[in-house]
Amino acid sequence: MKKKYWPLLLGAAIAAGIFIGGKLDFNDTSDRLFTSNSKKDKLNRLIDYIDHEYVEDVNTDSIVDVTVNGILENLDPHSVYIPKQDLQRVTENMKGDFVGIGINFNTYKDTITVIRTIENGPSARAGLKGGDRIITANGDSLFGRDLSNGDLVNKLKGPIDTKVVLEIVRKGEEKPLKFTVTRDNIPIKSVDAGYMLTHRLGYIKINRFAESTYKEFKRELNKLQKKGAKELALDLRDNPGGFLGIAEQIIDEFLEDDKLILFTKNKRGDIEKSFATSSGAFEDGHIYVLIDENSASASEIVAGALQDNDKGTIIGRRSYGKGLVQREMQLGDGSAVRLTVSRYYTPTGRSIQRAYEKGNKDYFDDYYSRLDSGELLDAEKIEIADSLKFTTPKGKVVYGGGGIIPDIFVPLDEGMQNETIKFLQRRGYISHFAFEHIENDRSAFDNAIREDFIDNYEVSDEMIGTFQDYLNVKRRTTVVFVAYKEEVKQYIKAAIAEQLFGFGAYEEVVNQKDIMIDELINLSIENEN
Repeated sequence: MKKKYWPLLLGAAIAAGIFIGGKLDFNDTSDRLFTSNSKKDKLNRLIDYIDHEYVEDVNTDSIVDVTVNGILENLDPHSVYIPKQDLQRVTENMKGDFVGIGINFNTYKDTITVIRTIENGPSARAGLKGGDRIITANGDSLFGRDLSNGDLVNKLKGPIDTKVVLEIVRKGEEKPLKFTVTRDNIPIKSVDAGYMLTHRLGYIKINRFAESTYKEFKRELNKLQKKGAKELALDLRDNPGGFLGIAEQIIDEFLEDDKLILFTKNKRGDIEKSFATSSGAFEDGHIYVLIDENSASASEIVAGALQDNDKGTIIGRRSYGKGLVQREMQLGDGSAVRLTVSRYYTPTGRSIQRAYEKGNKDYFDDYYSRLDSGELLDAEKIEIADSLKFTTPKGKVVYGGGGIIPDIFVPLDEGMQNETIKFLQRRGYISHFAFEHIENDRSAFDNAIREDFIDNYEVSDEMIGTFQDYLNVKRRTTVVFVAYKEEVKQYIKAAIAEQLFGFGAYEEVVNQKDIMIDELINLSIENEN
């Protein structure tokens, strides 16, 4: 578009922003919210004039989208706009399931290739296996298509109980095989692992707080208690949060009746308090909560509620520092806004929301500020404000103003958590290499036993050399990880374990080299003695 039209469009954007802002006056009752007045009529008319009379075609929807984002960016970092094309994906992720055929897959050599089927899912019931290549779906050829993963997923998803006929190429079979798969609800796991670290210490890792999280958590907790768990490690590292109510349900498992979990306060000063009930199943057990600089929101609610009630031990590094509560509100066209409607406070009355007055970029770059200051390696470098000092019922001093400070500090592991390995993980290079390694001789893993693999399998130096060649030749990167060879071995082993055995296998392998897990186990042993 020509630059000379930008002033006009900018003015329209500002006007549209004021219009949308007017729609979000939550003091109005529902019958008044969309009634007209002269200012709103004027802005509506301006949008109509641009739609019908402006000399060039202008996508006024995109103007409104940009304007809504601009408005929200000037409120706080966590009030966000969700366009209608993204809302279904976001909703599914927080709902905890979607309708599909139940596979994890890679696009391998231009073909959808099954990594593994979801346990007891539609594809597993139909007979699909890891390594199968899907070449058609209901006769529609997928082989060699230049489709994104999102496009491929849409080809395989559909209404619940509908059928899709898949044509499969399988190693060892002379001709393609056909399977009829009935689509069903597929869980999106929010609990990554649940297993025993020692004879009395259970471990559960939660990656977010979705609608299904409490049920997943409760199921794993019951299993661990049956195995003799008297202590529990709740791993909330890298957990960005989610539904506040789900966090409250999980906290209730640990706190005695009528203990304050948290309270929220809105702009009018209205306070809502949440208390523990009589339903807790682990009130007598010792709880450890693992947090880091990426543990946010609902994760911090869990850690703060337990810490302020002198319950258990918080281990790790200072958490993210998000003490704002959002509510999702529909905007009428399939899009939605998550608007900050209140602040939450831990039982002692502390807000752990960190400052955001310097703007969103500064706010979201806080990790690098912590890294540069040395805070991630040394607890003495954590900035503490004496004015934000609070005291728990048993006299422990805790602080507000920017995250939960753990009871036991564990520094960043510069080996297992270095930037080179993070890059390899983000790009999917480790998981793709693990898949190719399995594919080269899948029969070699036919009789693999999970426990034996986790305890005894070793990634050889030769395999590491092959991975380096894979990065340099197939991926055309210049990444060199010679300083982190042993760490890369562990992540490759974890990726292979995940693809072979599924739920929890990745965490079991990675945790073997995790210094925070080592600290946790040592604390548990001391507690037992």
